[in-house]
Amino acid sequence: MSADRALILIDFQTGFQSPVWGARNNPDAERNAQSLLEACRDAGLPVFHVRHISSEPGSPLGPDTGGTAFLPGLEPSGGEPIYEKSVNSAFIGTGLEADLRAKGLTRLIICGLTTPHCVSTSCRMSANLGFDVTLAHDACAAFYANASMGWKSDADALSPEVIHDVAIAHLHGEFVTARASADLIAETG
Repeated sequence: MSADRALILIDFQTGFQSPVWGARNNPDAERNAQSLLEACRDAGLPVFHVRHISSEPGSPLGPDTGGTAFLPGLEPSGGEPIYEKSVNSAFIGTGLEADLRAKGLTRLIICGLTTPHCVSTSCRMSANLGFDVTLAHDACAAFYANASMGWKSDADALSPEVIHDVAIAHLHGEFVTARASADLIAETG
């Protein structure tokens, strides 16, 4: 991998283990992300961690619920920077863009939780800011969308698999190149 490439991990937090989110797809997302993280570290690529700090009281991703802790195996190491956000984009209200540019990093590998929310928003914004983005699609996951969303009935609810696949389909080819983590890992060796 080239010297202008970096890995960005988005919202791999304990708050996403809360049952409030419901069913999700891709139970291997964290394992795939951990393998990708290890390969990028071994290759000497810069790694950036992003986490969501919800401003909503009682949120599973809030500091008052303990949901802001990084998941085991995906914690920052060796001074890897952490960017905290309270919106979907990893670039709003953080120094991420400035730090990437200061280091000459123009090619990003992104993975995280959840596919249609913070991952999608951060990928779209990365591309709009001029970065070349690769999305490790199997190191991401989505949750079930139920009627509590208010716009569909329970009978019309979307499965986490459909939500994930549609989010990837909307991104691939326009904002990102979606690739399997194993293919990206093979390139680091």
